[in-house]
Amino acid sequence: MSRSRPMLKRILPALTLCLLLTGCAGTFTNLSASRQPRNANNLYPVGVSFVSRQQTLRWDSIKPYALIGKEAYPLQKTPIAENRWEGLIPVPAGTKEIEYRYKFEFDYNVMGGSPQPDSRVSPTYKLQILDQ
Repeated sequence: MSRSRPMLKRILPALTLCLLLTGCAGTFTNLSASRQPRNANNLYPVGVSFVSRQQTLRWDSIKPYALIGKEAYPLQKTPIAENRWEGLIPVPAGTKEIEYRYKFEFDYNVMGGSPQPDSRVSPTYKLQILDQ
């Protein structure tokens, strides 16, 4: 029994880290149409739902963005639905397809310390612009 305790002391931190990492994962659900008709102002609506099982996440600190290349466009929380955000992304005139992602920056609580920053980035989504 005494031999297993040193091994347990070595394994326990690794197991704790694994649990923390898997518990932090967030799930993105793209709520946007993948095809939209071209419009005169070249701004297109996008929306996303973000759900996380991370209990230490400070939901009031979330700053969501739509990312196109290195440009970030802020999203606003929808007043009706929980955990949903929406905004507009610009698509240059003449462009037929654009790739974008979502990024959520937030703080999380740390036991015995001040909140720490973190972020999650979604997979890449494509938006097709249809000429009429």
